[in-house]
Amino acid sequence: MEFSWCDYIISGEGEYPFARLCDSLNYNTDFSIPGLCYRKDRGIIVNEPYIAEGEPPSPYCEEYFDALHGRIAYLETSRGCPYSCAFCLSGRCGGVRFFDIERAKKEMLLLAKSGTQTVKLVDRTFNANKARAKELWRFVISEFGKGIPESVCFHFEIAGDILDDESIEILNSAPKGSIQLEIGMQSFNEKTLAYINRKTNTAKLIENIKKLLIPGNLHIHIDLIAGLPFEDFESFKNSFNIGYNLRSNMLQLGFLKLLHGAAMRDDNEKYPCSFSEEPPYEVISTPWLDEDELSVLHKTEDALERLCNSGRFIGTVDYILEKTGLLPFDFFKNFGIYAAESCNFSVSLDDYTEIAYRYLSSLEGINPSVLKDIMICDRLCSNSSGKLPSVLKVSNPDIKKIRLSIEAEEGNERKPGIKRGFSLLESEKAAVFVDYENKDPVTGKYMLKKVYY
Repeated sequence: MEFSWCDYIISGEGEYPFARLCDSLNYNTDFSIPGLCYRKDRGIIVNEPYIAEGEPPSPYCEEYFDALHGRIAYLETSRGCPYSCAFCLSGRCGGVRFFDIERAKKEMLLLAKSGTQTVKLVDRTFNANKARAKELWRFVISEFGKGIPESVCFHFEIAGDILDDESIEILNSAPKGSIQLEIGMQSFNEKTLAYINRKTNTAKLIENIKKLLIPGNLHIHIDLIAGLPFEDFESFKNSFNIGYNLRSNMLQLGFLKLLHGAAMRDDNEKYPCSFSEEPPYEVISTPWLDEDELSVLHKTEDALERLCNSGRFIGTVDYILEKTGLLPFDFFKNFGIYAAESCNFSVSLDDYTEIAYRYLSSLEGINPSVLKDIMICDRLCSNSSGKLPSVLKVSNPDIKKIRLSIEAEEGNERKPGIKRGFSLLESEKAAVFVDYENKDPVTGKYMLKKVYY
């Protein structure tokens, strides 16, 4: 029998059924447990997914906090999703249940004081209840620097198009770095969104993201999914360019996974595609995207991750796009293909920097010396080692003398105990330096200073 190594499966919510199963195994009692599927007399007993009527018990205790050791802490203040996207499971087991708001506030404070730097809310659509979301956002803002240490950030997954003006006003008032927002777009193809039951007002979504980005106080993460119905190569290219040009802090390019229980897996006639039989069941081809095109998108995604989502070469990419006139998708696609042919995925940052400089400096309209200087600034701002790869080092026999002269000037003094990254520039008579302290909580970058000599 398939999966003969598996004796029990809990379907639905697990807190209560799992505790009951442990008791049954320990005391050798019966297995009439809600949501439990198990073997009996060479057959299989299948029960309906279990959905609790009340709130789950709090998972937090001293042992949990002792084991956390500063890692990401997860918090659930609601369960379920108001949407029924065909690729997702979150909306398949009943509607949204909101847990007691005072409990949510209490646990927010407990986790904020646990030593973690990020408290990630796992609510599938945190702002499904607008009034509740506003109250909790106001709570985070009011407690920041008090019950919530200033080093802690709260991460919320939201639907961007349903934000109202009051919500945006509250979020725009948040202390810098206190809140991160993950906004799922999936696609900007209206036909695609309708076919997968994703109700999104794309015009409102774009408008709201732009408003959220204006103050620069929030880290905004938006995402696209490759492999959805009616999203061919050109359509995805368009979605990518719209998403990139919003200039969020992160644009994630994900790939469709055909999960057990999701409508897109259960109804292959309506949602025809090929996918891996092994977890995570990623799409291999669709009627709109073949294997070669998906392979290109993987290379595009790798370039996007290394150059921009890493925060390491954002200024470099801005310069390239401005001087070449390339559309964002075309640039990341072309460089992604080149990089894949030049190195493997485990290449070091210094080697990748050299590959990038070699390719980018050959593009029409690019000044290699200016490019090198921008890459120097990018590397120094984003890498606290303060070291540069050989391809970016500027040779000057007087570099030590120049550095000492600059550091002797008022305002440029080197602080005791603080590491400094320093380099001359090639295209102009200037130097740049970065002191590795007070990293920007939104961009993750250190402040760079330019000095002419």
